[in-house]
Amino acid sequence: MEHQKIDELVARIKALESELEAELHQEYERFSCEITKKREELLASYRKEHQGLFRYLTTAPVLHLLSAPIIWSVLLPAVILDLFVSFYQWICFPIYKITKVKRRDYIIIDRHRLKYLNAIEKLNCLYCSYFNGLMGYITEIAGRTEQYWCPIRHATRVKSMHGNYKKFFDYGDSENFRQRIAELREDLREEKE
Repeated sequence: MEHQKIDELVARIKALESELEAELHQEYERFSCEITKKREELLASYRKEHQGLFRYLTTAPVLHLLSAPIIWSVLLPAVILDLFVSFYQWICFPIYKITKVKRRDYIIIDRHRLKYLNAIEKLNCLYCSYFNGLMGYITEIAGRTEQYWCPIRHATRVKSMHGNYKKFFDYGDSENFRQRIAELREDLREEKE
């Protein structure tokens, strides 16, 4: 009975996620059409809103300028982590027949095309797009790995769950874990690339 309620909630969540995705896609399509219709008007607006480098740097708070090197210092470890996690997935996922995660679905670089951003703002957007996309990419790889090896929910509430977590077995449910772990592993093979 308890599992039935959870299954119903998961089904409703999936339906809402699907509905949200469809609505966001429609909104994107409307925005795309508006951009096409108002291209010249938008470009004029972008030129007006563009802030030059000199003005940007002279109006930036000093602490922002001083903290920028610290923010950017994380980039090298992030690139190394990206390489290691991608290598891990490339080697290990085929061994366990886990569908690979596509980087391009998570790391989306497109904000640099916005004409109202100056070079520094574009670079900052590039950094954020890469870093946040990388975190999503790594979370998905870790989630699939966890589903394969230890799909057991925690005893305490988890603040942020990856997409696979809701499929996991209850904490202490040894019977389902032993009997149904093969199903969850098979589910990783069936995911569409």
